[in-house]
Amino acid sequence: MADPAQTARSGLAWALAELTQLRQFSGPPTEFWPRYIAALAQLAPVDKLVLLVRSSGQSLPWRRLLDWPAETPPSRMLTAFLAQLEHAANDCVQQNGVVLPLDPKAGPGGHFIVATRLLLHGPQQEDCVAVGLLSEANETSAREALVRLRLAGQLPEFYQLSLVAGQAKTDVEKFASVLDLTVSMAAEKRFLATAMAFCNGLATRFNCDLVGLGWLEHGYVRLRAISRMEKFDRQMAVAQALEVAMEEALDQDEEVVWPRPEGATVLSRDHERFARDQKVDHLCSVPLRSNKQPVAVVTCERQGTPFSETELQQLRLASDLAATRLEQLHQQDRWFGARWATEAREQMTKLLGPERTWAKLLSIAIVLLLGVLFLVPVPYRVEGNFVLRSDELASLTAPFEGYIDQVLTRPGDAVKAGSILLKLKTAELELEESFALADLNRWQRESEKARAAKSLAEMRISEAMAEQAKAKLGVARYRIENAKIKSPFDGVVVEGDLRERLGSPVKAADVLLKVARIDTLYAEAEVNERDVHELAGKVDGQIAFVSQPKKKFPVRIMAIEQAAVPKNEANVFLVRCRLAQAVQPWWRPGMSGICKFKVERRTLFWILTHRTVDFLRLKLWW
Repeated sequence: MADPAQTARSGLAWALAELTQLRQFSGPPTEFWPRYIAALAQLAPVDKLVLLVRSSGQSLPWRRLLDWPAETPPSRMLTAFLAQLEHAANDCVQQNGVVLPLDPKAGPGGHFIVATRLLLHGPQQEDCVAVGLLSEANETSAREALVRLRLAGQLPEFYQLSLVAGQAKTDVEKFASVLDLTVSMAAEKRFLATAMAFCNGLATRFNCDLVGLGWLEHGYVRLRAISRMEKFDRQMAVAQALEVAMEEALDQDEEVVWPRPEGATVLSRDHERFARDQKVDHLCSVPLRSNKQPVAVVTCERQGTPFSETELQQLRLASDLAATRLEQLHQQDRWFGARWATEAREQMTKLLGPERTWAKLLSIAIVLLLGVLFLVPVPYRVEGNFVLRSDELASLTAPFEGYIDQVLTRPGDAVKAGSILLKLKTAELELEESFALADLNRWQRESEKARAAKSLAEMRISEAMAEQAKAKLGVARYRIENAKIKSPFDGVVVEGDLRERLGSPVKAADVLLKVARIDTLYAEAEVNERDVHELAGKVDGQIAFVSQPKKKFPVRIMAIEQAAVPKNEANVFLVRCRLAQAVQPWWRPGMSGICKFKVERRTLFWILTHRTVDFLRLKLWW
């Protein structure tokens, strides 16, 4: 049996350690109060502890906030304790702590109720008391338990003060982040760049999925910037719906929050429609004002948590600080042509003089342009389209009539030699195999029986029938083996997406899949007949894929077909090109792009005019 004194000392030690940790606790109240009441129960120690709370006022009822332990077996003592909870709580509020016998008729020994008031931070809008049941005790031990409870009664106030201090620190950090946003905007010199910095900063600081800035232009709000999106189409339905929601906030010159807060008087129908159509949980639109007039609207949307009042205040502050800067840049940021023209005229005036500046500058530009066109040679390339092709392409056909059972690949999948690509159903073939095997066994027994009876004719017939059954068995097993269509070599599946044809019938010799080797790829270029003569004696070129235009790969001409091929109302020659480097893993037969072959250096004037000259020569017969 455990020593009661030892148990009490360990419980007290645990309670003191727990209360020490709770003095520095900064978690949510849902974690603080259960730990706190458990520590109080061990500190006293009491058999039952109840936390009661009510709004200040004697006439209001008490609410049971927490019980320790949460579940207690019913007993007469517990029933009497619960019946006196409110009476003990009322006396505790008046006296800041009471000790009451559970049964006044029981004498000096027995069960006691101890209650102490817990201090809370701020104006006393609520009364909070802890009421405990102490069994098998005397009044002295009950008084000692009350003293212990009082010593820990200030801990809730310390906890709330800690929360307030933490919240204040968080608010300072958030307001500092608004100032940081203003500093980041000040680094930008253009309107659109500043607007993007503003939207991106709001999206980051308020955890928004999207932040849009709309500017008032010619009486309508026009979407000018969206967070983390440098380019967007204003004709999109989403952008137009967002502009309508922004106009709703601008017309009222008020912040619009959706879902609509209780007591809000602003209209939010367009915000409601936008949130419903775009499946947005929370929206907030704040006008930007310049000279007390709304000139723009910023709209923030996010999922999950709503916008708190503190966040709305920070958003208003950020909008007010950014409005003046954005308005100035919007006025100054004119069309780049007009701005460049003004700057160029100022610079040329210093160089060429104030009179006829543009005429002088135009003359110099024409002379420089003619010099570049006629005197500066640049590399000239012959251009054409190309397609990747493979030297080996295998068409895999159905070996017999049947039904598709499994499709293990799809077009574009890389496969190894011997890997299974497709399976046909073999249930009927397996039945045929069983029947043939049964017939084989039966006729072999018949043959043995005829041999034993020395009936030569029946023995010969049975042996013939056994051979026939053996042949059927071989056919069935051959078809079962060939029901698995395998790849003949390493390659990639280029044709045959049969996933939607599971269970459908196929006929013998139907082409089901095509597999091409990728280690023997080559580029087949199409060069117009008017340029093919330029390739005589040339071998080097480059190709660029449509899917990866920024990457260029060298090729070498292997052969040029001798006969032209009509294509797109013109004749082209097929040029077979070898890839000068290893095949890339993402290359696939059928990929296309542009190829260019080096010819020689020509002047820009010849490059720009030689096609026109050739056309005129043919038409005018020069």
